Amino acid sequence: MEEGSLISQPIPKLIRDLAIPASVGFFFNTMYNVVDTYYGGLISTQAVAALSLSFPVFFIIISLSSGISTGTSALIAHALGEGNREEAKKYLTQAISFTIILSLILSVLGWVSGPYLFGLLGASGDYLKMALSYINIIFGGTVLFALSFVINSSLTSQGDTKTFRNFLVFGFLLNLLLDPWFMFGWLGFPALGLAGVAWATLLIQFFSVIYISYKAIKNGILCKSCLHMFKPEAKYFKEISKQGFPASLNMMTIAIGIFIITYFISPFGKSAVAAYGIATRIDQIFLLPTMGLNIASLALIGQNNGAKKYDRVRLAYKTNLKYGFWIMSIGMVLVLLFNKFLMQFFSKDPNVVDIGTHYLSISAFIYISYVISAISISALQGLKKPFYAIWIGIYRQIIGPIVFFGLLATFLGFGLSGVWWAIFIINWSAAIITYFYTKNCMKNNLGDSKL
Repeated sequence: MEEGSLISQPIPKLIRDLAIPASVGFFFNTMYNVVDTYYGGLISTQAVAALSLSFPVFFIIISLSSGISTGTSALIAHALGEGNREEAKKYLTQAISFTIILSLILSVLGWVSGPYLFGLLGASGDYLKMALSYINIIFGGTVLFALSFVINSSLTSQGDTKTFRNFLVFGFLLNLLLDPWFMFGWLGFPALGLAGVAWATLLIQFFSVIYISYKAIKNGILCKSCLHMFKPEAKYFKEISKQGFPASLNMMTIAIGIFIITYFISPFGKSAVAAYGIATRIDQIFLLPTMGLNIASLALIGQNNGAKKYDRVRLAYKTNLKYGFWIMSIGMVLVLLFNKFLMQFFSKDPNVVDIGTHYLSISAFIYISYVISAISISALQGLKKPFYAIWIGIYRQIIGPIVFFGLLATFLGFGLSGVWWAIFIINWSAAIITYFYTKNCMKNNLGDSKL
């Protein structure tokens, strides 16, 4: 995409150009996870449960990576909107240094805390060993996940969502080969079981960092002959922290929320944990357009806000919401029609299928609320107002679940149904609050607007 196009070309066209490649890429990324779940199911229900148990812990890594990436993207987009490309380069190199340091710390914390966290979720014996065999390897590759996200942020802030899409397609295809090869052992390679899934993931992430770095160097946003720019500077670390940590903390509250959900589900057995893990993978597939629209919202609002083109900021937000509403309405209908079939694709256990089908029959009605919240939070990030995400995240992922899960599932005795309906109440209330907060924020900072 040509430089300056995000602040000059028609908004609907730009959203399509940004969101469609990003959504395709994230589709294959989600299918990548689906492949992991599928092959885990070939081992046992316990293996799928171990993957599901690992997800909230693994999500902490994704939270760090995505949050710093989002913050970096907003800073680079704003600098580019102001016409300051050298400052944009500086933000990227400093973000890389920041990411490496933070990732190493997180790896050590993960190795130390992993057994305790899984123990809290009721894992013990072979179940615990299987979960740790997967997550300990993933923790070793934290820096690869983080660098892949952060370096790619420099491309998405310029409107390039195709590079990451291309690699995610390649990664999915490679994972189809590596998962069974590493898990079951082919051509003299030892069978690694569930740990093989983790090793396949790390190898693919390594290729991702190499490829995306090459594209960033070719693009000119990453300077291969400017090693001095990587030396940590307090000024930039502070700005990256200020913009990135709220997004990271917001996503980490999601990890905590998943942990809390898993905590309330675990007493209902491994089948319930496995069903929730499979069903959330299905949710992710149908929520993929949200990811593309998030990226479009952040890039467009960030650059146009930097260029002080406030009418385009408002139009970008409104158009992203409109597209999200119609796309998610279709997704909702499809999930309601085919929820049982989708569950049966991943598990032949009738108990797992029944639990997952019930969950999906409720979660489908939450999809539009996810779009409202995600696009609004991306818009606020593009306006360089990231802190709201923390507070709504605390409500949505910690306070709300503790209150409503305890009330509906335990106190009123609705069991698993109470957990599912609590998720519905929490997400819709958060979406309504977030929409009106964003609308008011735009009114106060950009002038009166009708959204």
